[in-house]
Amino acid sequence: MVVERLCRRQQVGWQFDRRLNARCAAFGSVQVVEPQTMMNTSGGTVRASQDSWNVQPHDMLIVCDDVNLPLGVLRLRPSGSDGGHHGLASCLEALGSQEVPRLRVGVGVEPLPKELTGFVLSPFTAQERPVLDGALARAVEACEAWATQGIEVAMNMSNVKP
Repeated sequence: MVVERLCRRQQVGWQFDRRLNARCAAFGSVQVVEPQTMMNTSGGTVRASQDSWNVQPHDMLIVCDDVNLPLGVLRLRPSGSDGGHHGLASCLEALGSQEVPRLRVGVGVEPLPKELTGFVLSPFTAQERPVLDGALARAVEACEAWATQGIEVAMNMSNVKP
């Protein structure tokens, strides 16, 4: 949802890249890649993207959901572990580094359901949509700030309570 809104805001369209098995878009010097694989195997697309554009892991930004953060909370970090997120783990493993910036978008609720697959794949409720919409808008702004002003500015914008 974040990258789709980012590309709409930047008024760029998507192209499917068969080599990467991903939808791709570009604006300025930014390449946006949305893997079309299962989330838990998205590392292959991220690695292929790195090879295609000869980009270092610290120059990438991975955007992912996070059930361990409350709905609407954003956390941008320059590096770290996968925090139990299987998609992020796949990306970090494929890149061979934890020095990869990541923007985590909170989708968690209290109490967190035991069956997470159904939870993360289910639609948001009408009550959750306004919180989600605000988080998505802030996440897009954080991505733009990261790309144009650096991670410190983007972290100061995004790592605050909504």
